[in-house]
Amino acid sequence: MKPIKIAIVGLGYVGLPLAVEFGKKYSTLGFDINSKRILELKSGKDWRKDLGIEKLKTSKKLKLSDNPNDLEDYNVFIVAVPTPLNKNKHPDLSPLLNASISIAKVLNKGDVVIYESTVYPGATEEECVPILERYSGLIFNKDFYCGYSPERINPGDKVHTLTTIKKITSGSTPQISDFIDDLYKSIIPAGTFKVSSIRVGEAAKVIENAQRDINIAFVNELAVIFNKLGIDTNEVLEAASTKWNFLPFKPGLVGGHCIGVDPYYLVHKALEVGYNPQIILAGRRLNDNMGSFIAYNVIKEMVKKGFRIPGSEVLVMGITFKENCPDIRNSKVFGLIRELEDFGCHVDVYDPWADPLEVRDKYNLKIIPYLNGNRYDAVVAAVAHDEIKKVDIKTLKNGHDTVIYDVKAIYPRELVDGRL
Repeated sequence: MKPIKIAIVGLGYVGLPLAVEFGKKYSTLGFDINSKRILELKSGKDWRKDLGIEKLKTSKKLKLSDNPNDLEDYNVFIVAVPTPLNKNKHPDLSPLLNASISIAKVLNKGDVVIYESTVYPGATEEECVPILERYSGLIFNKDFYCGYSPERINPGDKVHTLTTIKKITSGSTPQISDFIDDLYKSIIPAGTFKVSSIRVGEAAKVIENAQRDINIAFVNELAVIFNKLGIDTNEVLEAASTKWNFLPFKPGLVGGHCIGVDPYYLVHKALEVGYNPQIILAGRRLNDNMGSFIAYNVIKEMVKKGFRIPGSEVLVMGITFKENCPDIRNSKVFGLIRELEDFGCHVDVYDPWADPLEVRDKYNLKIIPYLNGNRYDAVVAAVAHDEIKKVDIKTLKNGHDTVIYDVKAIYPRELVDGRL
């Protein structure tokens, strides 16, 4: 067999760590259509802060490029591009299919294409393979082969990284399945788990996040119920957690490019085969509505203190989809902000992790660079960044009877007016 030469297509929080690890052992190309991203990485910067840019220097066999012609020299292609939703919450496979077209144009006999992007069961063979065949003129499982190995990286997590997480692998033939499994084993000390088919691998990935979504939806529903009963949800959860088998989920805003998206991929396929999911959709609806619930409770607390809502000044701390992570994709904090604005509030946003230019371009919101001592009528701690945990609430009130609403329960209960 020809020497293994690997091209990673997509250099986000999934693709970049893959490129770095493979680039330590194999001739590797890190490819991304975003020229700005390539220039950024070549200059030694990574605004996502996930990898630690110094690790790029340890990858001696890695090259970076935004030129699709450079893909021609490689024989194993790993696709790690986003799989978002469209405005109707249906799967948007266009990034995945466009990546497949680029690969198909340089595909040769014997080449292997491995997909890591989260999809519904069947997407690789039903959607991507026909594209590869059409644009390459080659025949699947005769001239080229495919595999699926779902990404499992947790953005912002410095403990559970690529090499410490067991990797699910699969291939389109038994021989290719073994090849793909051995390939990942060579860079992942945590090991691999080989499954019998690509569809099983796709299904395993999509239910990981759907399960978490449902569990969080349950505690969010508890938060709604206990709010009406005047009971502190977090105190209840702390008490229940003293039992050894109680699952420690917390209420909050559930967004991001995985948990807030993947359940809809599974729903899409279920509807396609004639089944209308009940639990999955109920959990997603509940989680999607938590921004409105929080905004309503903030306004209620402000009314109790006699604030005039139209024209009131509100500070929202945190806008990314999770703590200590710069990713704003599908963050539910934006919905919370829009709800507050619909009530007539003027909202300032503080987030030391988010890219101000990205927030401005995508959502037309300005991030204040630091907490400037302004007097706010209400402050909403929406994301538990380390920097936000350290904020002195008493100072933030600035002698004002400010409403403090603590979404993530990060401050002492006696210092806040409300929390989930």
